[in-house]
Formats: sequence, structure tokens, C-alpha cells
Amino acid sequence: MAPEPDDPAGVWDDALRAAELLAGDPHGLGGIVLRARAGPVRDLWLDNLRNRLSGPLRRMPPGIADDRLIGGLDLPATLRAGRPVIQRGLLAEADGGVVLVPMAERLERGTVARLAGALDTGTLLLERDGLTARLPARFGLVLLDEGQEEEAVAEALADRLALRVDLTGVSLRAARTDRSSGREGMTPAGARTGERSRDDPAQDPVATLCAVAEAIGIAAVRPPFLALRVARLAAREAGRAEPDEVDLIEAARLVLAPRATRLPPPPAGTDEADDPPPEAPAPQEAHSAPDNEDGRLERDARQPDEKVLEAVRAALPKDLLARLLAGGPPLRSTAAGRMGAAASSPLVGRPVGSRPGDPRRGRLDLIATLRAAAPWQSLRRIGTDPRRIIVTPEDFRIRRLKRRSETTTIFCVDASGSAALERLAEAKGAIELLLAEAYVRRDRIALVAFRGAGAETMLPPTRSLVRAKRALAGLPGGGGTPLAAGLDAAATLALGIRRAGGSPVIVLLTDGRANVARSGLGGRALAGEEALAAARLLRVQGLPTLVIDTGARPEGARRLAEAAQARYCPLPHADAGSVSAAVRAATA
Repeated sequence: MAPEPDDPAGVWDDALRAAELLAGDPHGLGGIVLRARAGPVRDLWLDNLRNRLSGPLRRMPPGIADDRLIGGLDLPATLRAGRPVIQRGLLAEADGGVVLVPMAERLERGTVARLAGALDTGTLLLERDGLTARLPARFGLVLLDEGQEEEAVAEALADRLALRVDLTGVSLRAARTDRSSGREGMTPAGARTGERSRDDPAQDPVATLCAVAEAIGIAAVRPPFLALRVARLAAREAGRAEPDEVDLIEAARLVLAPRATRLPPPPAGTDEADDPPPEAPAPQEAHSAPDNEDGRLERDARQPDEKVLEAVRAALPKDLLARLLAGGPPLRSTAAGRMGAAASSPLVGRPVGSRPGDPRRGRLDLIATLRAAAPWQSLRRIGTDPRRIIVTPEDFRIRRLKRRSETTTIFCVDASGSAALERLAEAKGAIELLLAEAYVRRDRIALVAFRGAGAETMLPPTRSLVRAKRALAGLPGGGGTPLAAGLDAAATLALGIRRAGGSPVIVLLTDGRANVARSGLGGRALAGEEALAAARLLRVQGLPTLVIDTGARPEGARRLAEAAQARYCPLPHADAGSVSAAVRAATA
């Protein structure tokens, strides 16, 4: 049988098989996303891959500069020769092999784009430092995903890699156990069958893999295409011209199952399972043969090979259902990471390259300045000391710096009505749980409460747990629901944070049943219209919002979330832990 998702031995066998396939065609398969913490299990897998590779294995340092990644001007050689000399980058050096990328979940967008472009074309276009060259770069990637649950490898890059393996649940003992795993003995979701008939469209590999991908919610074209490459590679290794059923099962399990976005339909019922075999006489034979053939083709196109789908069903990630239930679009861009959005800064931050500029308005990048001046030295040295390096104002380069802005989570809490005490307790507990992580995440927390006739900022943005507990201790509750006033107060606070360079996220805890207008007068109709208008204003202002519905009926809060284009999370029986978990998942 196919290994279960929670079977460490089976997962390790799949990981070794993935390494074997990747070593056979690194560029054709694109590579592998390996989710594993640093440790002996990951090192053992990497050693296995290294022993199988026939090409080079290059490790990409975190924060690698462009001149080392894609190449550029070889400054010492250029200064010696008096003419531009090209230096090959790491990607060109890895031609025919594999590039190992640690901490892949934290790659910059520019690096992701360069890696994706090289994977797509197999070449590297070098256009920098006055140089133009096209270098071969046919390599595969091993993306080491070491992040927490809220961090993930950029999908634009992971989607181009055929294989995904998660070794987080594999122990060193399971990895070191010597087991025979020959393919001829494999029986995933059924034993090896005889060679298929070439005239049977149900066994067409392209149709089968596409149907399986559709059954588990994969809408993209690339995954079935990559699965077909894996199946054909497995078939070639076994000496077959075309993939058979076992090849398709293996490709679907290794490529498609980790990408599933929904649970597949249940196995066919007894009525369908008991259909007579094709050679038995059936009532449909009374019709013309072309009609029968068309009907069979149409039915086979709708139903993927049950053995392949059953193998994929057995290999689905064990937490797939939990991830689907907690799914939804993130409130922050994944490029921002856990520490807020990146903002340009002229004097402080992490270097991300250089640009032409005045050193008096930034920080001089000496190496980049020398690179810009080097190609012109043979012309500038005429009649001067040949040992001098002549630099003109056009050569000056200043550093491009970026710093991470703080993320401020603004809790906007409905403190009105009979359920006020429960909602306030949830908000208080969630704030305390999130503040416990605030120092590591570089986050701040704020609280806006609305009740009676208006709203009030009860807790200004802070990461101090002591200050938060003091401010939350006497927070009152009860009265009407001035929802529009609460949204206005949260928006005002968020816009102020954004103007100061921060990244605000609004978390609204309410049942959405407004009954007090901005004027302080009662009336559900007017109060509801004003609340929807305030929500639409959040959308116009581009303020990321999470609506946590604390009501038993989802009508009001859901309409509010739709108006604000916010992520919606129904938690009618929420506690502090579930609220804080929802906030962490939404802001990841």
C-alpha cells in the first residue's frame, strides 16, 4: 500500500525517491521544495542527493548580491587588463547541476524573479556594468523551507518545481533504517498491472494526470505537466518508452498530492463499481458502435483512473482539511514577511543593491563605484600615471537600503450589548497572547472599543505587555452598537500608523448588528447603512482588515466583510486562543 502521510518511514522513502528523480533531470523537473529544520535528517537527505548528482552542487548564501548571483564585471581582472572582463555568477557555475537555497521562505522578490526566469529559459541574460552576455544556466533548485507555519516559499518559484517533501515528522532513526524500496515491489493503491492498450483513452497519461489534478482542486497547467515529466523520467529509468500505471501513480503522489487545495470526491459507489466489464454484453450494444465509443470517451474524460486517484487520496497531507478550513487570502503580502512591509530608506536599513547618485545624499558604495569606473580606465589614463584609478561624478554609486516597518494590529472590539463581557474577554486574552510574541515579531498592538454613542482608543499602539494589562483592566462594556464610529476610529488610527511608516492591520470583532448612527441616535437602518459605508471606505483606503464574526448568525458581519473586501472568519464561540490563532494565520 502507499505510505500514509503520517508514516515517517514512508515519507522518508518518498524523499529518497524524489532525490533520485531530481538527480536524473534537475533542470527538467525544476527542483524540490524541502520543508525541514536544520539537523541530521536534512543533512542525510542532502548527502544522498549529492552522491547521486553528476553535475555541480552550489550553495546560495542568504542575501546574495546580484553580481555574485548572475555575474558581472570581474573588477581585479578588468583593472589588470584595461578592458571589461566578465565574471560568471553562481547560477552560471551551477549549469548542469543543482543550486541549494537555504532559508528559501525569506528570498527577496528580485532574487525570486531571477531564479524563475533562469528556470524558464535555461539561460542567464547578463546586462549590467556595461556588459551584455547570455550564459547557459540549466540547473535545478533545492529550496530549503525552514520557516514557521506563517512563512512559506514564494509560490511563483515553488510552482515551477515538480517535487515537494516535508521531513518535519521524520526522525533520524527512521531515516537511518535500511529498507528495500525497489520499484518493482511497490504496490501503491494496487499492484503493477500489465501494459495498457494504446487504444484505451482512459489510460492516456496526460488525460489521467489532468483529471486527477482537477479532482483535488489544482487549476494551474504547470503541475500536471511536471507530473508527466516525472512519470516519463521514471519510465525511462525502467527501460520503457511510455509511462505505465505505476509511473503515473508515483508522479501523482509526488507532484500533485502536495499541491491539493480540496479533498477529492469519494470513491465510486457500488452501482458504478459493479458495472459489467467491456467484454460482457450490455444493453447499450443495441445502439450504434460510434455512439457507444463517444459515450465511453465522454465518461472516461469525466472520471480519472481510480487507482491513481486512490493513491493520491492516501498521500494527501494530513493537515489538508485543517488548512482548508482555516484558508483565506493573507492580509499582508508574503514579501513583507513577519516584520511588516519593506520601505526604502536613504541612510538606514539593509543593502539591496546600488544606483547612480550623489554620495552627499546617501551612502557611497565604493565597490560599485569602482566597477562603474573600471571599463573606462584605458581611455582615462592617457597621459597620466597608469597606477591611478580615475573616477568621475558619473561613476558614483550610492547604496539602496531598505528597512522593515513595524506591523501594528489594531483590535476594533464591539463592547456593546449583553455579550460585551465575553467579547472583551476574548479580545483581552488575544491581545496578551499576541503581545507575548510582539518583541520577536516586531509587532505592536492597539485596541479601539466602541459602545454607547461612540468609540474610544483604549490602548495606543504598544508592544508592552505590562502597559496593555493596565489599560485593559478596567475596560467597560454594555450599551448600543455604534459600529460606524468604531470603524472610523480604527481607520483614523491605521492611517496615522501608515503615515509614520508602519504597516497597520485592523481586526474587527463584532456580530455586525449596528444600532447607533454616527450622530449618536438609535436606528438600525441608518446605523447599518453608515457601517457599510465605513467598511467601503476601508476598502478604498487600502487598509487590510480581518472581520471576526462573534454572532450566532453570519448575515451582518459577512456583509460588512464583503463591503470592506476583508477576510472573514466566523468564530461564534471564540476564545482568546482561537482569536489570536486566527489573527496570526490571517497576518502571516
